[in-house]
Amino acid sequence: MSNELAISGVTAVLQYYLNNAYSESGSPFTQPPTVSCLAPDLVQAAITNNGDSENQVNLFLHQVTHNAAWRNVELPSLAADGMTRLSSPPLALDLHYLLTVYGSTYWQAEALLGYAVMMLHESPVLVRSDISKALSNLSTPFPGNLLTPYLGSSGLADQIELIKITPETLGREEMAWLWTALKADYRPTFPFMVSVVLMQPQQQTNLAPPVLHRTVRAQPIQPSVILELKPNGGQVASIDTVTVVGEFLSAINQVSLSNPRYGIQFTLPVTATGTSFSFVPNATLANPAGVYTLTAQSTDASGAILQSTNSLPLAITPTLPSQVANVTSNAAGQLVTITTFSPNALEGQEISLALSSTTPPPPLTQLFSMVAPAQPFTGSVASLSFQFPSSLPSGQLLGRLIVDGVASAVTVDWSVHPPKFTGPVVTV
Repeated sequence: MSNELAISGVTAVLQYYLNNAYSESGSPFTQPPTVSCLAPDLVQAAITNNGDSENQVNLFLHQVTHNAAWRNVELPSLAADGMTRLSSPPLALDLHYLLTVYGSTYWQAEALLGYAVMMLHESPVLVRSDISKALSNLSTPFPGNLLTPYLGSSGLADQIELIKITPETLGREEMAWLWTALKADYRPTFPFMVSVVLMQPQQQTNLAPPVLHRTVRAQPIQPSVILELKPNGGQVASIDTVTVVGEFLSAINQVSLSNPRYGIQFTLPVTATGTSFSFVPNATLANPAGVYTLTAQSTDASGAILQSTNSLPLAITPTLPSQVANVTSNAAGQLVTITTFSPNALEGQEISLALSSTTPPPPLTQLFSMVAPAQPFTGSVASLSFQFPSSLPSGQLLGRLIVDGVASAVTVDWSVHPPKFTGPVVTV
């Protein structure tokens, strides 16, 4: 594979062989043209400032795109943790060039273009020996270039794919937009593409030891499937009982709950019938509220997992008891501090408190309802502060604690009409 200098190497090789094309025996150019690889506006400015007659051929790399065929080759570079490097897949690129000729006399530009296009036509594939020869001889025709000594180590001649040159077609509108963006006067131009440049990072990777012993067992089973979580479709408090409904669950003996965001994964034993089993997700309040992934599993006596079901999301809600909040006035308004909620909030969680009026307001006024984010905190805490504006009304408000998008439950008196929210009440 090539390294980061491969793109420069391609341009240098093309520039080298274009120089040769104009200098070969029988060439009508008594004064060989200058072959450059600069932006067209720089070429035009140099010609204008020097006052020289135009006798120049310019290579301009105007676009670099991913090569579709190589885009998904090899394994991902990183493991699921986003840190462990497994492999170094190549970066496969297609290079899009504009070959522009500058001539100041009759037929000169056409002749320059003809020699250049014929050279590209006769060398549609740059073989390894051609690339090596060009890169090893760069110092002679291109003195003073700081990159010249390093391009030979680009690995361009040794990459798996050969370098291929393909003509491209740019419509009149595309060409017009391109030259307008370049802020240069149009000159006869031949667009072409070079494919494919394979640049591979030189990074240390992890290599697992070879497998010394394989144990393959075929165990005919009826696949277990979980279909539904009750109650509330999978949104429950920490100490609520969750019932999982499914099919062919008789072999299930544990449930796995995981929250990859915080690196939490734990299992709970269950006793299942053919169609359901129940468990309490967070009876000890050891894990924070939030969204977990639930998977039912069947294990043998040694604890090895024999079968895993599909996964369903389980939202474990925080519990906010009714309380009198500690309210402190400050320049921003009212700082409201609540306590005794469960389970504890974990540093890094997105937490907010919603306070809403439940008493009908006077005519022509609106019910107060506002959500405020938690003030910064560290560690695991059971007390949080929230900044509300000075318009926060005093008295009893309906409170809802929202942790990672999961809101605490509210109670409702359905015996009255209309139904009325009864708690939890936060008194401020």
